[in-house]
Amino acid sequence: MLHLPFNHTVTLIIITVIISLIAFSNQKVMDRLIFWPPAVQKSQYDRFISHGFIHADGTHLLFNMITLFFFGSVIESFYRQYLFDLGFVLFYLGALIVAILPSYLKHKNDSHWASLGASGAVSAVLFAYILFEPWKLIFVFFIPVPAIIFAVLYVGYSVWSGKKGNSNINHSAHLWGAAYGVIMTIILEPRVLQHFLSKLSQLPF
Repeated sequence: MLHLPFNHTVTLIIITVIISLIAFSNQKVMDRLIFWPPAVQKSQYDRFISHGFIHADGTHLLFNMITLFFFGSVIESFYRQYLFDLGFVLFYLGALIVAILPSYLKHKNDSHWASLGASGAVSAVLFAYILFEPWKLIFVFFIPVPAIIFAVLYVGYSVWSGKKGNSNINHSAHLWGAAYGVIMTIILEPRVLQHFLSKLSQLPF
């Protein structure tokens, strides 16, 4: 019998796709899972995690899941050695919470504000990956860009767009998710920082 490698990254993707597709066609599901401050204040704390399993539309879902697929397995191989093989799942869920928390503190009295999507956790995965392979080419809209260059542009764009504040994208969650991914990985394995600096100094051109 053939045993296919069914890792936690793939499991998270399948669960997210299924729940997102259900929410696309069922507004009640969408309303119950989205991160909405008044509901959180009524003790619906599960929304700190549930918001990461629904998305605004198919493009939002596809972009996040493709990114998670390509970079998740690499980071999973590092994190699964912790906490009885559940390290990556807990890292991912923790990223959802940490990424949304600053936004919640800012908007906790705003009933017109809400947030959804896995972008905070996906940012954590992507930036943890960059610690291991800073010069690896990643494809942004089919254009190859070194991971570290993308990281700098991504942070700059997120800060700029967050200050403009004229879109429905939660740039704060992207930034805090990225920071969580880097900091948590270095805390668990401090040698990663030296590895990153060493790799960074080895210019590929």
